[in-house]
Amino acid sequence: QLEKMKENQEYERRKRIAEEKHKEWVQKKREEERRERKRKVSKEIAEKATRELEKMQLQEKADIKYKEWLKKKRAEEAEKKKKEKEKEKEREAELQEKRTRSEKIFKEWLQNARNKPQPALNGYGFPHGKSTGLYISYT
Repeated sequence: QLEKMKENQEYERRKRIAEEKHKEWVQKKREEERRERKRKVSKEIAEKATRELEKMQLQEKADIKYKEWLKKKRAEEAEKKKKEKEKEKEREAELQEKRTRSEKIFKEWLQNARNKPQPALNGYGFPHGKSTGLYISYT
């Protein structure tokens, strides 16, 4: 009986130890899972932050490139307008020069026309004052 009692006590002790070890194992497992979840969450947060940062940097790059492009376009537009104005000025200058030259030539012609002797009129446009026979008068 003493032997049986000792066996029972030993069985109970082993059972208790096994239960305690099982509890410890379960607790460790839960702690490990909790740490793993925590690690995963922090990793996801870090990845999300990295993605957001990359997205922001990409947006900044795009903004900078757009601003550069816009600046270049505006400069090209200004250059184009400047060239058009210069061409317009050149055309205007050429026109003015043409007008001036035409006026000068006209004044010279007018001056020469005044100074030229008038041809003698032979009467009503007949050569040498005689009818050639081709013109018939009905008056």
